[in-house]
Amino acid sequence: MRFIRTRFVLACAAALVPLAVSTSAMAVDATAAQQLARQSNCFKCHAVDKKKDGPAYHDVAVKYKDKPGAVDRLTQHITSGEKAKFEDGHEEEHPMVKTKDPAAIKNLVEWILAQ
Repeated sequence: MRFIRTRFVLACAAALVPLAVSTSAMAVDATAAQQLARQSNCFKCHAVDKKKDGPAYHDVAVKYKDKPGAVDRLTQHITSGEKAKFEDGHEEEHPMVKTKDPAAIKNLVEWILAQ
């Protein structure tokens, strides 16, 4: 009887493990995010793992890791046309992502933060 109870407890624990993973990490559609990034010409200035004119998405993810408001901050940055600062000191308006769909924008931001 104890063996059956132990197996039941272990099975329940194993079933709950996926719930411990962030739902946003599970919900990211990488293909759709990359497609939107391509359509919006994001890869002209950004790459996943190397700096170009803009920071690598990996560096962005490290900068915002565990920071409250990270999704809102990046959403604002890619949708508002606010100024982007460059290493040489000049500023340019950051191009806006080419969609108004909040779900697609959130997916892109969460994909960036997952890099």
